[in-house]
Amino acid sequence: MLRRLLVFMGVIVTIVLLFKYCEFKKEEDSGIDYNTDLIQQQIVNVGKLVVTEGHFSEVITYKNKEKYLMGMLSFDKKALIVVNADVTVAYDLHKMKYDINEKNKTITIVYIPQEEIKISPDIQFYDLEQSKLNPFTGDDYNKISKSVKANLAKKIKKSTLKTNAQNRLVSELSKFLILTNSLGWTLKYDGVVIENENDFKQNIKL
Repeated sequence: MLRRLLVFMGVIVTIVLLFKYCEFKKEEDSGIDYNTDLIQQQIVNVGKLVVTEGHFSEVITYKNKEKYLMGMLSFDKKALIVVNADVTVAYDLHKMKYDINEKNKTITIVYIPQEEIKISPDIQFYDLEQSKLNPFTGDDYNKISKSVKANLAKKIKKSTLKTNAQNRLVSELSKFLILTNSLGWTLKYDGVVIENENDFKQNIKL
């Protein structure tokens, strides 16, 4: 009789433990789903166009000479050109790719898009000098526009505009870091565990 009672109690205890384990497992799985939903929502929030704007100015003197009669006769044209340009450096984070591993509680940033540089120059001509045998043509304006953009590209490269844009990008990406840290997840990029903003700056390939 005592033996039957002990067996019966053992069965009851086993059932209770199994029930508790299933409840715990259910809560644990629910927590993972909840965390994943939070991370995906954060990705939606970060997935936007990050834009840094700048303004550049320059003055260019354009000259051209047309020669005739073996150089004995020439006709010049020249102009003073004032350029004011608005420049934007943008990262379209809608194009960012990532992988979420719920089992290992890891989010891996797979791809970060390159910056997109847009130059919008306003070109004004002053002191225009030309002749009927050497007038300004569409080809001149195309050459001037190409030269202006090339000069502006050099200025942008030497300026802090791209660096400022990258800092803004890192600031946006660091929102992932804050979230993953708070949830006990791990953030990776390019095979490296990201623990702070400096890790982003050192390992991000732009």
